[in-house]
Amino acid sequence: MADIKLGLIESRFADIIWESEPLATKKLVSLCEKQLNWKRTTTYTVLKKLCERGIFKTENSIVTSTMSKEEFYAIQSEQFVDETFKGSLPAFIAAFTKRKNLTEKEIDEIKQMIDSFKGD
Repeated sequence: MADIKLGLIESRFADIIWESEPLATKKLVSLCEKQLNWKRTTTYTVLKKLCERGIFKTENSIVTSTMSKEEFYAIQSEQFVDETFKGSLPAFIAAFTKRKNLTEKEIDEIKQMIDSFKGD
């Protein structure tokens, strides 16, 4: 898959689509004008870039996502762990917890997730 990383503004744009899809390009232009203060050309330029990256698609002037927001962020998380921690989830968790103390509830939730994977 092509680079699917999003900058801050692209993320806000993507959220507009995810929250409103399917939507007509005309409606997307209107939403971006109101929420991002964009001109029509800016909306179409960013939409084209994100379609080329495989995140969204436009057919018959209707914009839809090719993946859910949750799927997108799961891929982002995987890429981050791969690039930053050589794919090691334990190394990521160790780095994360050095600066943030986990609550008992968070620890229990993580244990439950791990236990659920053991059963698969």
